Amino acid sequence: MIKCNYHPEGGLIDTPENIAACSSVAALSEAMESGRVLEAVTLMCDYDHNLVLNIAGIRGIIPRTEGAVGIAEGNVRDIALISRVGKPVCFIVERIDCTGDEPVAYLSRRAAQERCQRDYIDRLLPGDIVEAKVTHLENFGAFCDIGCGIAALLPIDAISVSRIAHPSDRLRCGDRIFAVVKSVDPFGRVSLTHRELLGTWQQNAEKFAQGETVSGTVRTVEDYGIFVELSPNLAGLAEPKAGVKPGQRASVYIKSLLPGKMKVKLIIIDSFDSTVEQPPIKYFISEGHIDSWRYSPDCCSKTIETVF
Repeated sequence: MIKCNYHPEGGLIDTPENIAACSSVAALSEAMESGRVLEAVTLMCDYDHNLVLNIAGIRGIIPRTEGAVGIAEGNVRDIALISRVGKPVCFIVERIDCTGDEPVAYLSRRAAQERCQRDYIDRLLPGDIVEAKVTHLENFGAFCDIGCGIAALLPIDAISVSRIAHPSDRLRCGDRIFAVVKSVDPFGRVSLTHRELLGTWQQNAEKFAQGETVSGTVRTVEDYGIFVELSPNLAGLAEPKAGVKPGQRASVYIKSLLPGKMKVKLIIIDSFDSTVEQPPIKYFISEGHIDSWRYSPDCCSKTIETVF
């Protein structure tokens, strides 16, 4: 596991080091000499798609072709720049022009991304646990910033063991999460997985007991029964009940917990619509490296595991 000196965008902006470096032109010049990666909020994207920032009390400009890796080559669309307005962006100071009435700092986000790719992302191995920030949700998964705005894909089936209809059932844009590197392709693109950090069947089942009535989320309604999620990595099957719909909250009676079959049998007491926010994700692992992970209990004949 390599030491990470790069973070999803927004992770540096409020640090004392970043605040100090952006406090004056002199401090900004020192950061330029040392080649440090800094962050500031984008104020606007001009007609030519240059990003404009206020940094150290002066105008900062990230030229369009320096706005992201792939922009100059046409591999990345300009929406990647427009969408950064009002949000933190990382950059390296390339030069400070003091020839006009006011100094202007010329910055490069592309250079910061290339360094992050070379020094961090290209060195990641399957099984490494990384910090990530959810940036965009699609039906098939969540795109996450794993460093300096560089995206990795977290497929929907890797978000949790409990099945969900859409990544928004579990995640929101802007969420800061932990994930595991599942693979890195020859082009340096990273695929992530998340469920391995949310606990095994046994770890999740230990939070519940037979005879309790607890709340859960209705995930799927089938002819033979209703799947109710008790936690992201644990769902149980309830007997059919009229009027129950996916997405509702439900109060459920726990009939039994069966480790040998990895089953939780439930009875739905009531189901109802709710706008209550989901609690923060509970991680059983959030740092380091894992070579393998086994979800199923040792006493279960069926094996569910991940080997990195």
